Amino acid sequence: MHILVTGGAGYIGSHTCVAALEAGHTVTVFDNLSNSSPEAIERVKQIPQFRNFAIPQFIRADLLDRDAVKAAFDAEKFDAVIHFAGFKAVGESVEKPWDYFNNNITGTLNLLAEMRDHGVFNLVFSSSATVYGNPRPEDVPLREDAPLSALNPYGRTKLWIEEMLRDMAAADPRWHAILLRYFNPVGAHPSGLMGEDPGGIPNNLMPYITQVAVGRLPRLSIFGDDYPTRDGTCIRDYIHVCDLAEGHIAALGAIARLPGATAINLGTGEGYTVLELVKAFERATGKPLPYKIVGRRPGDAAVSFADASRASDLLGWKTKRGIAEICEDSWRWQSMNPTGYKN
Repeated sequence: MHILVTGGAGYIGSHTCVAALEAGHTVTVFDNLSNSSPEAIERVKQIPQFRNFAIPQFIRADLLDRDAVKAAFDAEKFDAVIHFAGFKAVGESVEKPWDYFNNNITGTLNLLAEMRDHGVFNLVFSSSATVYGNPRPEDVPLREDAPLSALNPYGRTKLWIEEMLRDMAAADPRWHAILLRYFNPVGAHPSGLMGEDPGGIPNNLMPYITQVAVGRLPRLSIFGDDYPTRDGTCIRDYIHVCDLAEGHIAALGAIARLPGATAINLGTGEGYTVLELVKAFERATGKPLPYKIVGRRPGDAAVSFADASRASDLLGWKTKRGIAEICEDSWRWQSMNPTGYKN
């Protein structure tokens, strides 16, 4: 397949490009680099098995630029699209809801219009477990038919795009859309060449941990230790980014036999507490990680992890990498790249 990957220079997008190339697909990346680095694409070319190939093709452009999207589809014949592009910071979305609605929704509408006009009807959409809102304890582990809601504008854009794709597939049976709801992506490519490189203070737990470990941040704040869990800290489903990337390729392999819009969780099916993740990281690095317990954050659920059985049944996909490998790969990336791609 020739795959267009929107947002392909980002954390999950770049790892998915690697998985797609390993599976023998041709890849074109479409990214405006607003929250990513062109170095991520260059690093793909440095992975040993790809060194003799000028891959992937890269288009620097914005989905809000309809002419640029049209030009990409005019220039190449794509078989499928994997759609990652979009703003993704929860806190920023609360401060700038219009920006999130305009960027994520309008950009997706421009993409879908050009897909339709060019006869490309296979889409893998980067959704999120955020569409489950603050899940009720009785709904965990979360199945795809659990109640859906959104706690912030970012989550609402994911939920709305899912609804848009369901409506389009119901109206036109040519559409095949797989809505991948993933939980907590962590880890890095085992080469140490690629990993998560957030701008500013990290919003997610693992890059915060790695930046504390490398000395960029003074200590980790753990929000609450009085939850009804094994050690009082929140439980989450942490999935290695390489497993996640392979899940997207499995979705491409199954998309022809899954008409309509199909929601599928990508997760491990088990949860770890924040403190368990910290201790696993300390074992991987061989040194203690400074942290302090602070008050709870509003809206944090005590427990959230996936029921991943549908991914196994429909895609033939399961995670292969555990918490130890997640921590080892995360530390290898950060220790080799203390300032991320800015090295």
